[in-house]
Amino acid sequence: MSMDRPLWAPSAEAKRDAPLSHFMTWCAERHARVFSDYDAFYAWSIAERADFWSAVWDYCGVKGERGERALIHGDDMLAARFFPDATLNFAENLLRGEGTGDALVFWGEDKVKDRWSWDRLRAEVSRLQQAFRAMGIVKGDRIAAMMPNMPETIACMLATASLGAIWSSCSPDFGEQGVLDRFGQIGPKLFITCDAYWYNGKLQDVSPKVRAVSEKLAAPVLVIPYAGDAEALAASLSDGKTLAVFTAPFEPRALEFEPLPFSHPLYILFSSGTTGVPKCIVHSAGGTLLQHLKEHRFHCSVSPGDRVFYFTTCGWMMWNWLVSGLAAGATLCLYDGSPFAPDGNILFDYAQKEKFAVFGTSAKYIDAVRKGGLVPKESHDLSSLRLMASTGSPLSPECFSFVYEGIKADLHLASISGGTDIVSCFVLGNPLKPVWRGEIQGPGLGLAVDVWSEDGRSVRGEKGELVCTSAFPSMPIMFWNDPDQAKYRAAYFERFDNIWCHGDFAEWTQHGGIVIHGRSDATLNPGGVRIGTAEIYNQVEQMAEVAEAICIGQDWQDDVRVVLFVRLSGGISLDAKLEGEIKSRIRSGASPRHVPAKIIQVADIPRTKSGKIVELAVREVVHGRPVKNKEALANPEALDLYAGIAELAR
Repeated sequence: MSMDRPLWAPSAEAKRDAPLSHFMTWCAERHARVFSDYDAFYAWSIAERADFWSAVWDYCGVKGERGERALIHGDDMLAARFFPDATLNFAENLLRGEGTGDALVFWGEDKVKDRWSWDRLRAEVSRLQQAFRAMGIVKGDRIAAMMPNMPETIACMLATASLGAIWSSCSPDFGEQGVLDRFGQIGPKLFITCDAYWYNGKLQDVSPKVRAVSEKLAAPVLVIPYAGDAEALAASLSDGKTLAVFTAPFEPRALEFEPLPFSHPLYILFSSGTTGVPKCIVHSAGGTLLQHLKEHRFHCSVSPGDRVFYFTTCGWMMWNWLVSGLAAGATLCLYDGSPFAPDGNILFDYAQKEKFAVFGTSAKYIDAVRKGGLVPKESHDLSSLRLMASTGSPLSPECFSFVYEGIKADLHLASISGGTDIVSCFVLGNPLKPVWRGEIQGPGLGLAVDVWSEDGRSVRGEKGELVCTSAFPSMPIMFWNDPDQAKYRAAYFERFDNIWCHGDFAEWTQHGGIVIHGRSDATLNPGGVRIGTAEIYNQVEQMAEVAEAICIGQDWQDDVRVVLFVRLSGGISLDAKLEGEIKSRIRSGASPRHVPAKIIQVADIPRTKSGKIVELAVREVVHGRPVKNKEALANPEALDLYAGIAELAR
């Protein structure tokens, strides 16, 4: 699974200076313990959750009243409550900075650039806070935004959270029905939108969509100017205002923060919705804050003044994760648009210019850079970059190697995995441990992560379900419109009693790391043997002829057979020779059981707005079953390519 030597290991000096090391020492002194190494500290964080999460609160200087009790009903995943007596405000904890230093830096594909100081951010939040309050927004109300990843979006979210209202967002590339499928469920009191945006060199006008959505949501609309005509759009709506008009009556003043319970709702995020209407996942202010502080400060070593970037849209949970970097005192670097317009260098140009300390992106982006023949370490000065994070899908072993060969040799590469369900990570990077090819370094502090067999046994050396065996703060507090928790229970606790089953097919490594083999609901099961789709992708996507692939299990003659769809590089056609080479590669690189029964060339592969391929949707189409929510897809027309494939494949 791994080479004999790690791809990277922290120096003794780096380990000594890591914020995680300082935190370990602080906890040891506070609790009169001795932690011989990180593994001992991790074990303590699981065994003594109340002490651990109290330490995160105190060490990170959370603003609020912690209360005496850190955890009640800790043995019951659904009844557990962290800090039941605490009060805090999420926005207050993010708006710690003051002065003229950068809080936010923005680059747009259309060459728009902006820079917000901490003082400017606080001033804009103050004016929005007053405007929201004047229109009657109170705690518990929902504010929904269809916005690019720009500074105004963050200001609107912070103003929402300051009042105890609940924020929910998507990106402006969602179709009308996709927006309504999400926001229509939560009854927003205000709908925030841009006037237009740029993507891949084209201006995208959202005016018709905004008018249709606003009419059905029956909520006032706040139009943020970006790439179009905000005044014209606002004027065309029955109850629309531009940002300038909305905040004109208010001058910046001292911010006011509503003190709220730890478990007060902060965000509503949505499942991908490719098999039905998206689930509305509600996250708490306190749980989100503590989990993100832990991940940013200790797992990612983010320190005040660090420039932190993640390529994300406002429809992906990584936007919520990125924004919390403000609580660690980081400067957030935002980008909106295509990462390949006009070419694949724009994000590395940005990293060089703004001196990123942290560069976060998707596994697919890293693979596209690799296949595009780019070698950023030769074309860009990335001397400031110390951490590269990858998520969205499993990062292949080849891409692990490419990061060190093509991007930067001395770099902490953190493949991370978690999801919208926990608005954070179950497994992620560790600045005190080496990076092994193809492996996520390990579980997050305070999270009792394990891999279980189908009959509920903890397993090593074999694949199984990724689970969490005890409650943690960033569990959702509920699903919206799920009063008896039936949807919530079914989503995570149906498989194993009182155990969070995440839906990932995973495996422990000999180094204590984790390999994610794909979603377990997309796991292939030919002949009764479970196979992760990522194991197949890791082989075929190494081949220059294969641009990308998607794999499903097809019901066939009272069994399941593996069908592999490939999108080939420009001008290449699938013939018997290439098909044989693909099968040979899979047989030798994975196993004979992984070899697909059928390989079929397709022109496109359907994916979600955040870039994840949708195996379940393809499987439904191949079996002649309807896909209930195509609006969740970035390219829904691609699904049509798979209709009737069952007959073609005979």
